[in-house]
Amino acid sequence: MALPLLILLMFSSISSMIPVSHSHRHLSLDYYAKTCPDFERIMQEIITPKQIANPTTAAATLRVFFHDCMVDGCDASVLVKPTNSNNTELNQDINHSLSGDAFDVIVRAKTALEIACPNIVSCSDILATATRHLIRQVGGPYYQVLLGRKDGFISNSSHVEESLTRSNTTMDKMIAAFTRKGFTIREMVALLGGGHTIGFVHCTEFAPRIFNFSATSEVDPSMNPGFAARLRTLCANYKTNPDMAAFMDPMSPGRFDNNLYLNLMRGLDILPSDHLLITDSRTKAMVEEYARDQNLFFADFARAMEKVSVLGVKTGRRGEVRTNCFAFNTKA
Repeated sequence: MALPLLILLMFSSISSMIPVSHSHRHLSLDYYAKTCPDFERIMQEIITPKQIANPTTAAATLRVFFHDCMVDGCDASVLVKPTNSNNTELNQDINHSLSGDAFDVIVRAKTALEIACPNIVSCSDILATATRHLIRQVGGPYYQVLLGRKDGFISNSSHVEESLTRSNTTMDKMIAAFTRKGFTIREMVALLGGGHTIGFVHCTEFAPRIFNFSATSEVDPSMNPGFAARLRTLCANYKTNPDMAAFMDPMSPGRFDNNLYLNLMRGLDILPSDHLLITDSRTKAMVEEYARDQNLFFADFARAMEKVSVLGVKTGRRGEVRTNCFAFNTKA
């Protein structure tokens, strides 16, 4: 599959891109140089064949990474499985559809790293690095990933709703959610475009746009009629089969590019929240810019992802290196 131009963003100083905080000062690009020198090689050897064998892995991992970082920081808290005594983030319904391909690549990487350098590499560093590698593998931009995160001690489903937006949310709520995390509207537009240019979404998330949209129109009139008709056929049985899904970018679903923005301008968008990007005056011009200039989109997305990757990181005694990414370490 031909991939678009890969944009390599090299920065002389990572500190010029990411605000310095107490936690950030404990992170570095070469954190595992002495303790796990084969870290990057092992990650690459696990990730590359996984994506080739299961092409949904990149989109799945990017979604898990974002759902992790936006809720209590990048600490692998979204991975923790619920127990009788702990209602974790995975119990929140917005996380029920997180894909097993993402969890599988994390398990594979963690297993290999535990053999090479036991109790050294955190699950949160694995998730952050895997996401960057996978984005690059499907044609997206390179960006720096600082390392040294520790895995968090808390995973609470009640923390999820206020931090993640849903497909039917309003623009005001989307902007508010990103602003609380320190992101500009432009960064929000870049992150949403990057997150939705690969992968699929279940029909239940956009059914209101193609079935009984209003009293006067069965489908959202802003949608391309032919595209809407195909979606109606695809999703006809979505009520009895909740696994029915469609690609968010029907033009190049497996390639990281700027087609989502082009699709928005052609009426080929699916999610109601994505559609707001082209109709709201606060974001429309940015969509048009990214549709015209993929290099600009890649550059802005890369910078925004560097910010996401250090949200609420735990270092030192504020976290741990989990032996099992899906459970907290047992305390003596």
